[in-house]
Amino acid sequence: MFNFFKKTSNKWKKRDYRDIAPDEIFLDSKNLPEFNTYQFEGRLEKSISPKVFSIFGFACLLIVVVFLIKLGSLQIVHGSFYKDRSENNKLKQILLIAPRGIIYSRDGAQLVWNEKSEDQDDTYSLRKYIETPGFSNLLGFLKYPAKDSSGFYYEEEFSPKDGAELYLNEILAGKNGLELIETSVNGEIVSENTLQPPQNGENMTISIDSKIQAEFYKIISNLAHQVGFQGGAGVIMDVHSGEILAMANFPEYDSSIMTEGTDSEKIESYFNDQNNPFLNRVISGLYTPGSIVKPFLALAALQEKVITPEKIIVSTGQIELPNPYNPKNPSIFKDWRVNGPVNMRKAIAVSSDVYFYEIAGGFGDQPGLGIDRIKKYLEMFGLSKKTGFDPENEAAGVIPDPAWKSKNFNGEIWRIGDTYNTGIGQYGVQITPLQAVVGVSVIANGGTLLTPSILFMAIPTITKGKSVSIDQANFEVVKEGMRQGVNEGGTAAGLNTSSVSVAGKTGTAELGTKKQFVNSWVIGFFPYEKPKYAFAVVMEKGPVHNLLGGTYVMRQLLDWMTVNTPQYLKNE
Repeated sequence: MFNFFKKTSNKWKKRDYRDIAPDEIFLDSKNLPEFNTYQFEGRLEKSISPKVFSIFGFACLLIVVVFLIKLGSLQIVHGSFYKDRSENNKLKQILLIAPRGIIYSRDGAQLVWNEKSEDQDDTYSLRKYIETPGFSNLLGFLKYPAKDSSGFYYEEEFSPKDGAELYLNEILAGKNGLELIETSVNGEIVSENTLQPPQNGENMTISIDSKIQAEFYKIISNLAHQVGFQGGAGVIMDVHSGEILAMANFPEYDSSIMTEGTDSEKIESYFNDQNNPFLNRVISGLYTPGSIVKPFLALAALQEKVITPEKIIVSTGQIELPNPYNPKNPSIFKDWRVNGPVNMRKAIAVSSDVYFYEIAGGFGDQPGLGIDRIKKYLEMFGLSKKTGFDPENEAAGVIPDPAWKSKNFNGEIWRIGDTYNTGIGQYGVQITPLQAVVGVSVIANGGTLLTPSILFMAIPTITKGKSVSIDQANFEVVKEGMRQGVNEGGTAAGLNTSSVSVAGKTGTAELGTKKQFVNSWVIGFFPYEKPKYAFAVVMEKGPVHNLLGGTYVMRQLLDWMTVNTPQYLKNE
């Protein structure tokens, strides 16, 4: 029987495919948008050859065979050797302490260096210092890295304690390294491997001339022993760059002894010495300056128009102030001698106290600066202020004023006599030799306050410092007065030498309740016509009747420099 419904059902059965378009039959790169052959579009897939699998399988088999052979060698052939090595050999990390940089003087002398001792077990080099006296407070000392009883370092760095070792530590210090050492059970080294090599510290050349430094110290030391000064200090500075040419301190410790740390008896004697050899007197010694402040008072008076350079003030040896409470007992302020009529230049040259009493506090028809302006100008020249050379160890100093007196003298009021005595560098005035040389450098260079430094610049330069607002004409007046003090029979006549023209100012500050001791100062600069270097010397706490002091020291040094280092004295 004919199946009518079967045909019918096939005819209307739903299709599970679609018609193929002509453009899909003739597909090529021309009718396929964004056809990219680099992504294998338009390419036929091809099966991987059986040879590839064979090669890959052989390579894997070879690797396995080599591994098994090596494993057998380690475990069977050399097993006992490596077992013994693993059980008995030790790996130890060794700290490689970096050597510090060497310090040279500007004239090429080696001041500090490193030296390896043949008998030394430590991994660092020993620090050695120049043996010539006069350098220890300048160079300082350090403490070596320290180990415990097991040989492990609990202090891994050199620890600088003073001087250039401390100031320049960031430059001198190197970077430690690390080494891995394998040792056998009997202590023999099996292998060594440097994991990180040490980096040496940088070498430094400082601005100090080693020959001048040594001679400066020698002269100060000899005079102290000869006369009985408790100590002394001297500094010479470039008035344009701030570079320190010499910085001598007496007494001093020994850098080598302090660094080695083994001579406990000698170290103990340093600490027990009442003259304090650890005190760097140039930067931290505070001294009553006496008359070396007078050039700065003169500049203040000129700038404030308190007086003209030509005005005459007569010194009869003293001035008297009436005592309102006891008219029969006036207050008397003495000059160090009868100086007669003096103008400003001569007053500086002969160091007339009466002249500076009057311009400081006023007298009769002569107005005075007053303590506030005195303090302002002295601080303007850097006196009683840290110079920036060593912010941590520098002493600041004191310029007294009413608040200072009230605090230190049980609320007492400020009187005119306090202003007089401050005006001649007495009473509570305290400064350092470094502040003194910075201040006189401002006079020498005509108005630039410098930051002193021991870093040496091979090419001479003029450093930009802080400007001091003083008219150049006023500077010239004071310079002329300081020059007259040397070459016209003034208080600094001891510096009058044919080898170099010097401008100077002396100061004698009385000490003690009975005024039986003095600090003997001298400041100045040279050559006068074209200043290059300023200087300050203080001989500390000597007998009042002694005639030798700071001026003698500087004259001896200038005479020595004339023969041995004349290049610094040339007027160029």
